[in-house]
Amino acid sequence: MNSPAITYSHSADGRRKKTITACTAAMWLGFASLAICEAPNKAQPPTDERINYVVDYKLLTDAALVNCQVHGKTTEGIVTLAGTVNNLLAKERAVKIAQTVRGVRGVVNTIKLQVPAVPDGDLRKDVISALRFDAATAPYKIEPEVKDGVVTLSGTLHHYCEMQLAEHVVKGVRGVSELKNKITIDAKNDRTDAEIQAELNRILDNDVWLEPNFINVAVKDGVVTLSGAVGSAAQFDRARIVVLDAGVKSVNVDKLQIEPWARSSGQRRETVVLRTDEQILQAVRDSFKTDPRVYAFNPDVTVTHAMVTLTGEVDNLKALRAAGQDAKNTSGVWRVKNLLKVRPATPTADESVTQSVNAALKLSPVLDEDEIRAEVRRGVVTLNGTVNTYFEKSEAEDIASRASGAVDVKNLLSVSSPEVVHYDTDFSQNGDHAPYYLNRLNNGLSGPYPGDREVKYDIEDALYWSPWVERKDITVKVENGTVTLTGKAESWWASRKVTEIAYDNGALQVFNNITVE
Repeated sequence: MNSPAITYSHSADGRRKKTITACTAAMWLGFASLAICEAPNKAQPPTDERINYVVDYKLLTDAALVNCQVHGKTTEGIVTLAGTVNNLLAKERAVKIAQTVRGVRGVVNTIKLQVPAVPDGDLRKDVISALRFDAATAPYKIEPEVKDGVVTLSGTLHHYCEMQLAEHVVKGVRGVSELKNKITIDAKNDRTDAEIQAELNRILDNDVWLEPNFINVAVKDGVVTLSGAVGSAAQFDRARIVVLDAGVKSVNVDKLQIEPWARSSGQRRETVVLRTDEQILQAVRDSFKTDPRVYAFNPDVTVTHAMVTLTGEVDNLKALRAAGQDAKNTSGVWRVKNLLKVRPATPTADESVTQSVNAALKLSPVLDEDEIRAEVRRGVVTLNGTVNTYFEKSEAEDIASRASGAVDVKNLLSVSSPEVVHYDTDFSQNGDHAPYYLNRLNNGLSGPYPGDREVKYDIEDALYWSPWVERKDITVKVENGTVTLTGKAESWWASRKVTEIAYDNGALQVFNNITVE
């Protein structure tokens, strides 16, 4: 496995400087031998040792955590993370990466933060700017206070998902060392317990991440209790978030267990239940209700033979993308046509949008804004410059798409290290619908191609450890770097995940012939 390491140094103000160096041979060859020479026994449950190998390998090679020195120790399926990172989102990302490994039952986070020092007054201004910049959080009545880098949010919101989104935006500001949340949720709920239970059963049944047959829902006085079993820590987190997003008072998950037999893969083992277009329509509308970027616009949805078409208007590009992703993440959907139009509520001068985007890029703890230039013409944001990885390219585009007045983004950023992998951890709904760039597509490798046999093994091994797909349903064929995928998947979303996994594990080109049932 010939991959470089990216070394980042930080100046006094927290700005990142990059150098590309060769990884130590022992480090890479050690993990390569584990990946290639010690194939996991697919018939046996994963052991702590093998879980730890996979977790450490992902932490070591993930583009957002490169050189952060984060590692894990696994005991009875519980992963304890340690090390240091320089921002809150990276600390959370390490947890998500560990959660998305088959066999992980829980994650204990002891990672330490080493964030750049920002004066409290300046940091408060930055937090306010970040919340006002994002088109979704701009209307929120939130008051931040800052002391010694610790941000406390106060105010009132109407939905739990709005609070999640506000937290996510603030954690993405350079210099935030801790976030304390004193936001009050004033949810208007006139539903009976029976109505809440029926709605939650429908939402869980339509979620592509969860196996609803193993999850029991009970509601008393608006308080939800989940019991039964899920197959992974990622599914456990997902179930709790989905219920909270539905507007309940609180949720008790003490009786919800993480069990390997409940399918760590996250895909349904039983024969796929055929859904009518009417059921899919309701499921897509339900998903919009729990996305704070989308529900205010109430997009028009039509479904014909499991193909979803979205029409109507939204006032920012991020909302358009989020609506399309929500539809794709709905069980039973075969294809999505996103015909939504971006029509800003208030016309904004190009110069003003340019200034806003460049200022927002400067706040990000993962970007070197000196390497990125944003220009706006007729509402279209064009990004030029060079970034280290596809993760950073995706982050820059995601930030630009949040700007009020931006109708499209042309991402012309060059990537200096295209081979560095950005693992997908998209199992939580925090509004973070960032674009995914296939790491190796049209970019080649910085080192020699490892060989068809190695690539085939790496892809199959990644499918085994992934919580998103069912390994036994997919056949992988590799010839001269071209990967052909056949088999079956239960959703368009799952099929796309297999393509991403193939590129992330060495494919030069991928032909996806998987049948979506």
